[in-house]
Amino acid sequence: MVSLLAALLLAAAPTTPAQKAKDLSGRKEWEELYLAFASGDEKAVPEEQRATVSSALVKGCQALMKDDAVMAYSMGERAAVYEESAPALRCLASAARKTEQRAAAEAALLKGVTRYPKDGGFPLELGKLLLEEQDAVGAQAALEKVPPRSREAAEAKRLLKQARQQTLQEDAARTEATRISRRLGGASTQPSVGRGSDETSVVSLGTQPGMSVRAPDVGFESRVDATGMRVRANSRFVISYFNNERDFSQRADYEGKVVEVLNEAYHFTRGVLGETRETPVSVVLYTFNEFRAAYGSRAARLVAGRYSANAIRINDAAELTRQTKATLIHEYVHAAVADFCGGADNDMAYLPVWFNEGLAMFVEWKYLDAPGPDPRLANEMRSVLASSAKLPQVSEMAVVAPMNTAHPEMAYAVSGLAVKELMRREGAHRLMTLLRTACKENASFEEALKTHYGMTLEELDTEVQRSLEKR
Repeated sequence: MVSLLAALLLAAAPTTPAQKAKDLSGRKEWEELYLAFASGDEKAVPEEQRATVSSALVKGCQALMKDDAVMAYSMGERAAVYEESAPALRCLASAARKTEQRAAAEAALLKGVTRYPKDGGFPLELGKLLLEEQDAVGAQAALEKVPPRSREAAEAKRLLKQARQQTLQEDAARTEATRISRRLGGASTQPSVGRGSDETSVVSLGTQPGMSVRAPDVGFESRVDATGMRVRANSRFVISYFNNERDFSQRADYEGKVVEVLNEAYHFTRGVLGETRETPVSVVLYTFNEFRAAYGSRAARLVAGRYSANAIRINDAAELTRQTKATLIHEYVHAAVADFCGGADNDMAYLPVWFNEGLAMFVEWKYLDAPGPDPRLANEMRSVLASSAKLPQVSEMAVVAPMNTAHPEMAYAVSGLAVKELMRREGAHRLMTLLRTACKENASFEEALKTHYGMTLEELDTEVQRSLEKR
């Protein structure tokens, strides 16, 4: 009788998240395990139980890798949310590679290199990935991080030799190209970035102090496009002047600074979102007077540029400070969103305006290392809430641009905070999935939001308010 009573009491006891994860994992009920922890705030799980939940999700990631790599990736992503353990990051990177999400794989491996410096597997796999992408310099930097006494050291040594040889060949090819260009009377095809035109720029990818992955700048070539405009182009950017009469060689220093910012935008966007624009984007350079004539005196005085009509339009009157660089990165994100949606501005027609602007705001804040809107604006927004008035609502900005609302500055901030909340809940991969779903004609953004995040637009507005109250 006593044992029966004990069994009944045990059965009636509430199951903890950790116990639930262990039970589902033990029964290999992977889909149920994923659904149990696919949404919601990981902070709702007690801190001491998160490692157990992460471990169970890692087992699902590993078990599904062969037969369902997409689900394996999703489980690896959630495992890393609960705890960025070495097994979680390793399985996430493997699943990302198997599903051709190379940027996500690189991000996971970089985290592994940073968090687990004694684990030779992370820098080895990162080196292999960068070699496949023809980034010999970056691969060399990664492979040099493999501990010399680790079991991966022998393979790393062999690949390091290969990377160094490729680097020498790239340097020789670049030097020869420069020599030929000068012989023909032209300038170097490399923009003046970094310490010299023949060198590579250093792009920090969030690794440990002392570890930077250097990526060779993509060389530009000059040509005339189909409309008769003289352009300088590479695989990422097609640069032209608004006034086709101006000569590139007369503005080499300015162009070099612009290209440096755009390259930074390319890499930074990939670091935050896990991917970036892969098709070339048009970049049109304006003088102050040209920009003022096109977009008005206020814009010419205040903004470094804007994205419109399938091009990033840069106002050269703006000093390239950290803030104006952040503005250009904001505009680059819009160009990237157009690419994610299909390639042109009209492909974004079905994407809610607040989501497009919010994503650009979120990346801009990340670049500035800011938690959100500046303190002055955040205080103003809290004052609005304290007075029982309403902040701008994302549910009201599907087709109305933040700029056209009664309080534009607050509307942009609300949009950015909404995207920040979505990123905090599910990470970059889920956010990008939502974006691509929302780009489709006849797609319901609210239905997609319910599917991927289990919430409505009104609930998202509520979460934005809560995030302001917590700051």
